[in-house]
Amino acid sequence: MISPSIAHAEPLVIDIDLSEISAAKSLVDRTLAAFGRIDALLNIAGAVPQIDLFEMTDAQWDGGLALKLHGARRLTIAAWPALKQAKGSVVLMSGNSALFPKAPYAAVGTINAAIVALAKAFSDRGIADGVQVNSVLPGPVMTGRRRSYLAHWAPLHNMTVEEATAKFPQEAGIARYGEPEEIAELMAFLVSPGARWMTGSTLRMDGGEVKSV
Repeated sequence: MISPSIAHAEPLVIDIDLSEISAAKSLVDRTLAAFGRIDALLNIAGAVPQIDLFEMTDAQWDGGLALKLHGARRLTIAAWPALKQAKGSVVLMSGNSALFPKAPYAAVGTINAAIVALAKAFSDRGIADGVQVNSVLPGPVMTGRRRSYLAHWAPLHNMTVEEATAKFPQEAGIARYGEPEEIAELMAFLVSPGARWMTGSTLRMDGGEVKSV
C-alpha cells in the first residue's frame, strides 16, 4: 500500500547513466532518501545497436549489455532489500526479438533473450522473498527512437520516411505500430494488486506479430 503522502509527492527526476556500475546504488539511495520505500521497479532503459552479426564490434556488444542487461540486473539487486520490505514488484523490459533473433540485429535478440532469463531467475528468488518479477516483450512500438531509425533507414533504401514507416507493419503482418502508452498500461497492470499472483511470466504485446502460442 502506498501512503497518501507518497502518492501525492513531487516526482524525483534523476539524470544518470545506468551503464555505469555505481549508478544503481546511487539511484536507489536517492529514491529511498526522497520517499522512504520502493514499491515497484520498472526496468525500461536500453538502447542496443541494430547492427549485423558480422559487423558488430566487441565494444558495441559490451555497450548494449552494459545498459540494458547489466543496468537492469544491478538496479534490481540494489533495490531488492527495499522491494522485499515492501513486498514489491519488478518488471524487466525485453522485446519480441528474444523469440526470433536474426542476423541483422543479433544483439537486440540475444540481449532481450538474456533479459527474459534474468527475470525468470529473479522471480525464482522472489518467491521466497515476496517480490514479484515479470518481463514484457513488446513488438514494434512507435517511439522517438523508432522515428529516428526510420528517418535514417528510409533514404538508404530510396524510400520516403512515410513509405518506410508503412513498410514495417506490413512485413510484420500487423495492422499498426504499438503506442508507448499501451506498453505502459500493461506494465502498470503487472505492478497492480490485480496481478499479484503473476510472477515469472513473460508477457508479449505485439499486435499479433508473433504467430505462436
